[in-house]
Amino acid sequence: MSAPLVYRNLDQQALDAQYNNRQRFPDYKERFNAWSELSAKTRTALAGHLNVAFGPRPKEAIDIFPAEGEAEGAPVYVFVHGGYWYSLDKADCSYVAQGMRPHGVMTVVNNYDLAPTVDMDEIVRQNREAIAWLYRHAAEYGGDPDRIYVCGHSAGGHLACMMLATDWPTFAPGVPQDAVKGVCAISGLFDLEPIQLSYLNDTLGMTPEMAHRNSPVHQSYATQAPLLLIVGADESEEYHRQTHLMADLWRARGTPTEVIVPDNLDHFSIVDSLNDPAAELVHRQLGQFPV
Repeated sequence: MSAPLVYRNLDQQALDAQYNNRQRFPDYKERFNAWSELSAKTRTALAGHLNVAFGPRPKEAIDIFPAEGEAEGAPVYVFVHGGYWYSLDKADCSYVAQGMRPHGVMTVVNNYDLAPTVDMDEIVRQNREAIAWLYRHAAEYGGDPDRIYVCGHSAGGHLACMMLATDWPTFAPGVPQDAVKGVCAISGLFDLEPIQLSYLNDTLGMTPEMAHRNSPVHQSYATQAPLLLIVGADESEEYHRQTHLMADLWRARGTPTEVIVPDNLDHFSIVDSLNDPAAELVHRQLGQFPV
């Protein structure tokens, strides 16, 4: 007798395998270590403002790396780390500033509390608080609050798109509806239903209702910000399906949308080049900045 299907055409084992990136790409520890070591070197090499609080909780903090030459009025590039909402830290991602700084861009890497300490509603709220704080204070660090761009990897891709779904004037009075001028979601997750049904929910603890209200594909949007979606050719079928699901939604709105599927890259190696100012992935993102 075959196992019952739990999501689309997938039984529990197959669903879990689709989203178990650490099992699919067993060199993930080496990747994590490399990001962490490179980030530590970045914080030593670049002048930055570390652990700037945007809220009262210890994790509600950002690291700010000004543009090269401390240029004023620089675009603000916010990078949201992944880790399936339960692991990793902004300290693992400082290296992305190396790729953006020479292009006259200010880089911000934000933190947020992780599951199971907090739930998905709170994780999304904290990321929104970070953007609202930046809009109000970016100019103090050389950034242009009217040019905030958000990039996220994996769970960070989900959170980046949830920033597009934010009703900013209601959430943070004084912050305009178009506070986020563009988003790049790398290996992102846009429908949380399969996550809620997978092994990951043992840690995340989402209800079906929570998964629905925090899924980018189920949101309403009042922005025309461009969306760049990137997924590695070697990633699972579900990651590709999720990416194209979000792309179809954005295109149906008549909003600028681009999907890139780089060859020979997986869920972790896809962000390795973000420290290289000459990398194609860096330049693709620079193309999303408003002129």
